[in-house]
Amino acid sequence: MAKTTEQKTDFNIVIVGQGGRLQFEALIFAASLRDQSPDFKGRLFVAEPQPGALWPNDPRIKGEDTRALLEELGAEIIPFENKHFGHAYPYGNKIEALFSLPKGEPFVFFDTDTLITGDITAVPFDFARPTASMRREGTWPQLELYGPGYGAIWKSLYDKFGLDFASSLDLSQPDEYWQRYLYFNAGFFFYKCPHAFGQRFLDYAVAIAKDAPPELICQSLDPWLDQVALPLVIHSFGGGRDTIPPGLLDGDITCHYRVLPLLYARESDHVVEVLETVTAPNRIKKVLKAYDPIKRMIYQGRGQKVRALFDQDDLPRREQAIRNTIKRNGFWMR
Repeated sequence: MAKTTEQKTDFNIVIVGQGGRLQFEALIFAASLRDQSPDFKGRLFVAEPQPGALWPNDPRIKGEDTRALLEELGAEIIPFENKHFGHAYPYGNKIEALFSLPKGEPFVFFDTDTLITGDITAVPFDFARPTASMRREGTWPQLELYGPGYGAIWKSLYDKFGLDFASSLDLSQPDEYWQRYLYFNAGFFFYKCPHAFGQRFLDYAVAIAKDAPPELICQSLDPWLDQVALPLVIHSFGGGRDTIPPGLLDGDITCHYRVLPLLYARESDHVVEVLETVTAPNRIKKVLKAYDPIKRMIYQGRGQKVRALFDQDDLPRREQAIRNTIKRNGFWMR
C-alpha cells in the first residue's frame, strides 16, 4: 500500500479525444471531473490525434460546439501526431498521446470511457511507483492445447527486455493461473513523467509487434498489444500491483464503464446518479444528444430499462453473459 503524506502532489490528467464516440465520452469525463473533484488543481488534457498518413480520415474532434464545451469545462485540447500506430491500432493513441504532455510533470492517463465518481485528489498516488487497473479478466494470453503456458509466454517477454520475471509474480496465486502473472487493464496508469513512460511504452510495444518471441506465435496482439506491453513497462519502473490502496480507482472514485449499457447493468446506484446528474444541464445535453447511443441510453431511458434486467447484487460472473442479455433484449449500443 502506498504511503500517504500530508502534502498532496499536483498532477495532470490526460484522456484521448477523437472524432465520434470518444469526443462525447470526453465531455462526460470532463463534466464528472469538475462535478466530483472541485479541488483538483491540475490540468485536464484532451489529447487529439491529428490528420496524417496513418489515418485514412480526419481523426480530430468534430464540431465547434464540442470543443467549446470541453474548454468551458476546463479541458485543454492538445494535438499529437501518430508516428507508429493510428487507424490500424487506435489503442496506440494512449501511448503516443503521452509525448504531448508537459515533460517531467506527474500524470494520470484514463481511458475516455471513464466516469469520475469521487474526489480524485484523495487518491494517494505514488508517482514513482506506477500501477494500472486491476479490474480485468484473463483476456491474454489465450492458451493453445499444445502451446506454451502462461509462465513460458510471460517469461519470454521479460527476458526480451532484460527484466526480472520472478519478482513480478504473485506467489499467492497458483502456478499457471493467469492472476499469478502481472496483467492489467490499460484503463488507467500513471507515472512521474509522461515522456519517460511514453518512450518505454512505445519501445516495448513496437518491439513486441515487430519481433515477438516465438512463444507468442499463436497469440493475437490486436487489440491486446497495449495490455501486453504495459505490465513490462510498469515493472521496469519499479511499479506493480496495488501501489495505491484498492477500492479507489475502479472503485469509489472512478468507474471505467467502457460502454453505457454495461454501466447501467452492473454499476452502483451512485455511478448511475453521477452520470445522469452531470449530463443533465441543458448546455451539456444539447451537445451529447447528437450522439445516438447517449441520447437513447441516458435521455430516452433505455439505460434504466437495461438496469431493470439485472440484480446488481447478483450479477453473472462473466461479462460476456451480461453483454448477451443486453443484446438479446435489443439494448446493446456503443
